[in-house]
Amino acid sequence: MSDPGKTKIVKAVHGLQAQKLDPDFEIQLAEYLRTQYEQKPLIELYARFATSDGDFDGLMRRAIWRAVARKFGHNVRIGNGVGFKHLETFEIGNQVFIGSQSYVQGRFDGTCIIGNHVWIGPQSYFDARDLIIEDYVGWGPGAKVLGSAHTGLPIDVPIIQTDLEIKSVKVETGADIGMNAVILPGVTIGKGSIVGAGAVVTKDVPPFAIVAGVPAKFLRWREGYETLKEEYAK
Repeated sequence: MSDPGKTKIVKAVHGLQAQKLDPDFEIQLAEYLRTQYEQKPLIELYARFATSDGDFDGLMRRAIWRAVARKFGHNVRIGNGVGFKHLETFEIGNQVFIGSQSYVQGRFDGTCIIGNHVWIGPQSYFDARDLIIEDYVGWGPGAKVLGSAHTGLPIDVPIIQTDLEIKSVKVETGADIGMNAVILPGVTIGKGSIVGAGAVVTKDVPPFAIVAGVPAKFLRWREGYETLKEEYAK
């Protein structure tokens, strides 16, 4: 039996993977789908391959994303049950993993950019109307980003009928978002920072900071990082 009090350190997997190019036939398949189908029937075709976890279904999910998306990189893995809206506005980098049952909601005039070597845990949600996730970001299972909210004005009108205010959300290179965390509209998560599990982030997080709580508050700087912004910690 293992010792329950023992800590085990193992090598990372996703973030250390070498660049791998997709085979030519897969790229040619995506090009064929793009030329043979209009966007709507191609999205409908996706439903046939969305739920199974088999290799062929994964291949077809990638091919359809590549055929529709604005940009699509190599060695992308899209889990079963992953859904989307306005896939044509997505720019997906290389070596991206999107966990099962995640949902990415774009907008017809928006932009969703996911950089290289990004790992997204299962059951995550992205309001991706104006979203940038840079390289080597880790996104914990069930974490969410909200990029828009109703203004609530005028007050005598039901909130759901008021204008929608869209604010850009940015997660910079190397940041790590904990399980079930929530990023609110207009927030930038700084380079190399850590957002604790279950945190609700209402304001920008400085680079290499650790924040947690509801609402998220500064806890400390990451070990080994020296900063001149000591006032932030007060």
